Amino acid sequence: MELLSPYRRRIDDLDDQIMELFSQRFEVIREVAELKNKHNIPAVLQDRVDEVRERNAETGAKKGLDADFVRKLYTLIIDEACDLEDHLMGNKE
Repeated sequence: MELLSPYRRRIDDLDDQIMELFSQRFEVIREVAELKNKHNIPAVLQDRVDEVRERNAETGAKKGLDADFVRKLYTLIIDEACDLEDHLMGNKE
């Protein structure tokens, strides 16, 4: 549908930006995993996990997003980040 084309392009552009940001976020996670491994810090720090999830739920709500949706989204992101850290730190195969 030609009518939707400009919107689809905008969504695709935003998705590309989101993927770039995810790539950057996970690069930082790789750096953190190296630092945690060097200093014998556990991969999962539950207080930080909770803080990140709730901070983003609150920020999302302020921007008109459903806080529960943001919590679910960040649960997936954080779980993937923790799995990556575990793997990089030699805790998982």
